[in-house]
Amino acid sequence: MFNRKIIKLFESRRVNLDARLRQDYVKNGIATLPCHISDYNDIISPYSVNGYETLNMEFADYLKTCVEFASPEIPIVLNITGDCLSDKEKKTIKETIRETFEYELGMVEKEEKRHTKVFILMTVGLILSGILLYFTHSLDEESRELFFIPFWFMGDTLCDYIFLTGYDIRHNRRMAGRLASIKVVFSDKYEEPNYTDDDVDKLYSEIEKDVKETIREDGE
Repeated sequence: MFNRKIIKLFESRRVNLDARLRQDYVKNGIATLPCHISDYNDIISPYSVNGYETLNMEFADYLKTCVEFASPEIPIVLNITGDCLSDKEKKTIKETIRETFEYELGMVEKEEKRHTKVFILMTVGLILSGILLYFTHSLDEESRELFFIPFWFMGDTLCDYIFLTGYDIRHNRRMAGRLASIKVVFSDKYEEPNYTDDDVDKLYSEIEKDVKETIREDGE
Protein backbone atom coordinates (compact mmCIF):
# COMPACT_ATOMS: atom_id res chain seq x y z
CA MET A 1 0.00 0.00 0.00
CA PHE A 2 1.52 3.35 -1.04
CA ASN A 3 1.51 6.55 0.95
CA ARG A 4 -1.11 8.96 -0.41
CA LYS A 5 0.16 11.92 1.66
CA ILE A 6 -3.45 12.84 2.39
CA ILE A 7 -2.47 15.44 5.00
CA LYS A 8 -0.51 17.37 2.38
CA LEU A 9 -3.56 17.27 0.13
CA PHE A 10 -5.73 18.74 2.90
CA GLU A 11 -3.17 21.45 3.62
CA SER A 12 -2.95 22.44 -0.04
CA ARG A 13 -6.71 22.80 -0.54
CA ARG A 14 -7.87 26.35 -1.27
CA VAL A 15 -11.22 28.11 -1.49
CA ASN A 16 -12.36 31.45 -2.89
CA LEU A 17 -14.32 32.71 0.10
CA ASP A 18 -15.51 35.93 -1.54
CA ALA A 19 -16.94 33.97 -4.48
CA ARG A 20 -18.78 31.58 -2.12
CA LEU A 21 -20.22 34.51 -0.17
CA ARG A 22 -21.47 36.18 -3.34
CA GLN A 23 -23.04 32.90 -4.38
CA ASP A 24 -24.67 31.98 -1.07
CA TYR A 25 -25.27 35.21 0.89
CA VAL A 26 -24.48 38.48 -0.84
CA LYS A 27 -26.72 39.96 -3.51
CA ASN A 28 -26.13 43.49 -4.80
CA GLY A 29 -24.08 44.46 -1.73
CA ILE A 30 -26.49 43.08 0.89
CA ALA A 31 -26.04 39.85 2.85
CA THR A 32 -29.26 37.95 3.54
CA LEU A 33 -29.31 35.37 6.31
CA PRO A 34 -32.15 32.84 6.05
CA CYS A 35 -33.57 31.54 9.31
CA HIS A 36 -36.45 29.06 9.31
CA ILE A 37 -38.34 28.63 12.58
CA SER A 38 -41.23 26.45 13.67
CA ASP A 39 -41.97 28.16 16.98
CA TYR A 40 -41.70 31.55 18.68
CA ASN A 41 -39.26 30.09 21.23
CA ASP A 42 -36.81 29.18 18.49
CA ILE A 43 -35.82 32.85 18.74
CA ILE A 44 -37.11 34.05 22.11
CA SER A 45 -35.85 32.15 25.15
CA PRO A 46 -38.60 30.08 26.82
CA TYR A 47 -37.25 31.34 30.16
CA SER A 48 -38.21 34.92 29.28
CA VAL A 49 -41.16 36.70 30.83
CA ASN A 50 -43.50 39.09 29.02
CA GLY A 51 -41.87 42.50 28.67
CA TYR A 52 -38.37 41.21 29.54
CA GLU A 53 -37.66 38.93 26.59
CA THR A 54 -34.19 37.60 25.81
CA LEU A 55 -32.88 35.75 22.78
CA ASN A 56 -32.55 32.00 22.61
CA MET A 57 -28.77 31.51 22.89
CA GLU A 58 -28.69 28.96 20.07
CA PHE A 59 -30.32 31.48 17.75
CA ALA A 60 -27.97 34.26 18.88
CA ASP A 61 -24.94 32.03 18.20
CA TYR A 62 -26.30 31.14 14.76
CA LEU A 63 -26.71 34.81 13.93
CA LYS A 64 -23.22 35.78 15.12
CA THR A 65 -21.61 32.90 13.23
CA CYS A 66 -23.32 33.82 9.97
CA VAL A 67 -22.52 37.53 10.29
CA GLU A 68 -18.81 36.67 10.74
CA PHE A 69 -18.71 35.38 7.16
CA ALA A 70 -19.80 38.55 5.39
CA SER A 71 -17.37 41.43 4.83
CA PRO A 72 -17.55 44.20 7.49
CA GLU A 73 -18.93 46.80 5.07
CA ILE A 74 -21.94 44.70 4.00
CA PRO A 75 -25.34 45.34 5.69
CA ILE A 76 -27.21 42.32 7.02
CA VAL A 77 -30.84 41.38 6.41
CA LEU A 78 -32.25 38.58 8.56
CA ASN A 79 -35.07 36.80 6.74
CA ILE A 80 -37.10 34.77 9.25
CA THR A 81 -39.39 32.25 7.53
CA GLY A 82 -42.31 30.35 9.02
CA ASP A 83 -46.04 30.90 9.45
CA CYS A 84 -46.10 30.41 13.22
CA LEU A 85 -45.86 34.02 14.41
CA SER A 86 -48.48 36.61 15.29
CA ASP A 87 -47.95 40.31 14.53
CA LYS A 88 -47.24 40.94 18.22
CA GLU A 89 -44.61 38.17 18.29
CA LYS A 90 -42.94 39.57 15.16
CA LYS A 91 -42.73 42.99 16.78
CA THR A 92 -41.30 41.47 19.98
CA ILE A 93 -38.69 39.52 18.01
CA LYS A 94 -37.55 42.65 16.18
CA GLU A 95 -37.29 44.65 19.40
CA THR A 96 -35.52 41.86 21.30
CA ILE A 97 -32.91 41.32 18.57
CA ARG A 98 -32.21 45.04 18.45
CA GLU A 99 -32.08 45.52 22.22
CA THR A 100 -29.94 42.43 22.80
CA PHE A 101 -27.23 43.56 20.43
CA GLU A 102 -27.47 47.16 21.59
CA TYR A 103 -26.59 45.86 25.06
CA GLU A 104 -23.66 43.95 23.58
CA LEU A 105 -22.57 47.07 21.71
CA GLY A 106 -22.70 49.02 24.97
CA MET A 107 -20.48 46.46 26.69
CA VAL A 108 -17.96 46.62 23.83
CA GLU A 109 -17.97 50.42 24.03
CA LYS A 110 -17.17 50.26 27.74
CA GLU A 111 -14.31 47.85 27.04
CA GLU A 112 -13.06 50.10 24.25
CA LYS A 113 -13.08 53.17 26.53
CA ARG A 114 -11.20 51.29 29.26
CA HIS A 115 -8.52 50.16 26.83
CA THR A 116 -8.24 53.67 25.40
CA LYS A 117 -7.49 55.03 28.89
CA VAL A 118 -4.90 52.29 29.40
CA PHE A 119 -3.37 53.09 26.00
CA ILE A 120 -3.04 56.80 26.89
CA LEU A 121 -1.52 56.02 30.30
CA MET A 122 0.94 53.55 28.80
CA THR A 123 1.93 56.01 26.09
CA VAL A 124 2.61 58.77 28.64
CA GLY A 125 4.43 56.29 30.89
CA LEU A 126 6.58 55.06 27.99
CA ILE A 127 7.59 58.62 27.10
CA LEU A 128 8.44 59.44 30.72
CA SER A 129 10.38 56.19 31.10
CA GLY A 130 12.33 56.98 27.94
CA ILE A 131 13.19 60.43 29.27
CA LEU A 132 14.35 58.95 32.58
CA LEU A 133 16.50 56.41 30.74
CA TYR A 134 18.08 59.20 28.74
CA PHE A 135 18.96 61.26 31.81
CA THR A 136 20.22 58.26 33.77
CA HIS A 137 22.72 57.08 31.15
CA SER A 138 25.54 57.96 33.53
CA LEU A 139 24.35 55.44 36.14
CA ASP A 140 25.80 51.95 36.33
CA GLU A 141 24.02 49.19 34.41
CA GLU A 142 22.43 47.55 37.46
CA SER A 143 20.86 50.83 38.59
CA ARG A 144 19.53 51.57 35.12
CA GLU A 145 17.78 48.17 35.09
CA LEU A 146 15.20 49.64 37.45
CA PHE A 147 14.23 52.12 34.73
CA PHE A 148 14.37 49.56 31.92
CA ILE A 149 11.73 47.33 33.55
CA PRO A 150 8.80 49.83 33.34
CA PHE A 151 10.04 51.02 29.92
CA TRP A 152 9.89 47.53 28.38
CA PHE A 153 6.67 46.66 30.22
CA MET A 154 4.85 49.72 28.85
CA GLY A 155 6.31 49.22 25.39
CA ASP A 156 5.22 45.59 25.35
CA THR A 157 1.71 46.54 26.53
CA LEU A 158 1.40 49.16 23.79
CA CYS A 159 2.53 46.73 21.09
CA ASP A 160 0.03 44.15 22.32
CA TYR A 161 -2.78 46.72 22.23
CA ILE A 162 -1.90 48.05 18.77
CA PHE A 163 -1.36 44.72 17.01
CA LEU A 164 -3.40 42.17 19.02
CA THR A 165 -5.87 43.35 21.67
CA GLY A 166 -6.71 46.53 19.78
CA TYR A 167 -7.53 44.57 16.65
CA ASP A 168 -9.86 42.25 18.56
CA ILE A 169 -11.64 45.18 20.20
CA ARG A 170 -12.14 46.96 16.87
CA HIS A 171 -13.42 43.72 15.35
CA ASN A 172 -15.89 43.22 18.22
CA ARG A 173 -16.96 46.86 17.92
CA ARG A 174 -17.77 46.47 14.22
CA MET A 175 -19.53 43.16 14.82
CA ALA A 176 -21.71 44.56 17.61
CA GLY A 177 -22.54 47.62 15.50
CA ARG A 178 -23.59 45.45 12.55
CA LEU A 179 -25.74 43.19 14.71
CA ALA A 180 -27.39 46.19 16.36
CA SER A 181 -28.18 47.55 12.86
CA ILE A 182 -29.50 44.30 11.41
CA LYS A 183 -32.77 44.55 9.45
CA VAL A 184 -35.32 41.84 10.27
CA VAL A 185 -37.96 40.75 7.76
CA PHE A 186 -40.52 37.95 7.89
CA SER A 187 -41.85 35.71 5.11
CA ASP A 188 -43.83 32.49 4.82
CA LYS A 189 -41.13 30.79 2.78
CA TYR A 190 -37.61 31.69 1.75
CA GLU A 191 -37.04 33.04 -1.74
CA GLU A 192 -33.70 34.15 -3.08
CA PRO A 193 -33.58 37.94 -2.76
CA ASN A 194 -33.29 40.20 -5.76
CA TYR A 195 -32.37 43.61 -4.39
CA THR A 196 -32.73 46.55 -6.74
CA ASP A 197 -30.56 49.64 -6.44
CA ASP A 198 -33.51 51.41 -4.80
CA ASP A 199 -33.72 48.64 -2.17
CA VAL A 200 -30.01 49.02 -1.43
CA ASP A 201 -30.25 52.81 -1.16
CA LYS A 202 -33.26 52.52 1.15
CA LEU A 203 -31.51 50.05 3.46
CA TYR A 204 -28.36 52.18 3.66
CA SER A 205 -30.47 55.27 4.36
CA GLU A 206 -32.33 53.48 7.18
CA ILE A 207 -29.06 52.34 8.77
CA GLU A 208 -27.53 55.80 8.40
CA LYS A 209 -30.57 57.44 9.99
CA ASP A 210 -30.59 54.92 12.83
CA VAL A 211 -26.87 55.43 13.54
CA LYS A 212 -27.24 59.23 13.58
CA GLU A 213 -30.13 58.98 16.02
CA THR A 214 -28.07 56.83 18.41
CA ILE A 215 -25.21 59.35 18.18
CA ARG A 216 -27.58 62.19 19.10
CA GLU A 217 -29.01 60.22 22.02
CA ASP A 218 -25.50 59.44 23.27
CA GLY A 219 -24.55 63.12 23.08
CA GLU A 220 -27.51 64.35 25.12
